[in-house]
Amino acid sequence: AVSPIARDILETASAIGGQGGGKHVDDPYFLQPMEGVDGTGYRASWWTQFYCILWRSWLSVLKDPMLVKVRLLQTAMVASLIGSIYFGQVLDQDGVMNINGSLFLFLTNMTFQNVFAVINVFSAELPVFLREKRSRLYRVDTYFLGKTIAELPLFIAVPFVFTSITYPMIGLKAGVSHYLVTLFIVTLVANVSTSFGYLISCA
Repeated sequence: AVSPIARDILETASAIGGQGGGKHVDDPYFLQPMEGVDGTGYRASWWTQFYCILWRSWLSVLKDPMLVKVRLLQTAMVASLIGSIYFGQVLDQDGVMNINGSLFLFLTNMTFQNVFAVINVFSAELPVFLREKRSRLYRVDTYFLGKTIAELPLFIAVPFVFTSITYPMIGLKAGVSHYLVTLFIVTLVANVSTSFGYLISCA
């Protein structure tokens, strides 16, 4: 607002408004039809929009490293707590019941933690999104995909930290393949929960 270019534009606009009352002035300063715009009304292609949104969302994630550290530390602390409660289970009747309880906590922790982590994502950025969407800068699907994929590494790291701590502490079935199957399922649960949180945020 205070730059020399802004003052020049303001003077030019004032001069035009003074000459013609600001109406029906055929002048290059007024918006002209854009060249290179396809039939959808967007200047950039789908992939260009997606790349730019993904890059911007990734930068916003990197700008707040403390949030990432806090989430990983919180996950490690909760995992250590659950692992301490159910430490060293054996496969007898009581052990099976305890393992069922620990698996229930696996699911509930991954569910609620990830739902509440993203519940304000879209509502916080709604004014910016609406302004840029009305300006035809990008589609809704490119914004959604870019935003979610940029945050995907965190939602893979959290289940990895949680499972890697609790799995050996509880004494679940030994073997790399069993651990990887568990990690895969917990990661899927975490990302489904994240998607549900996105649904609530959008609504």
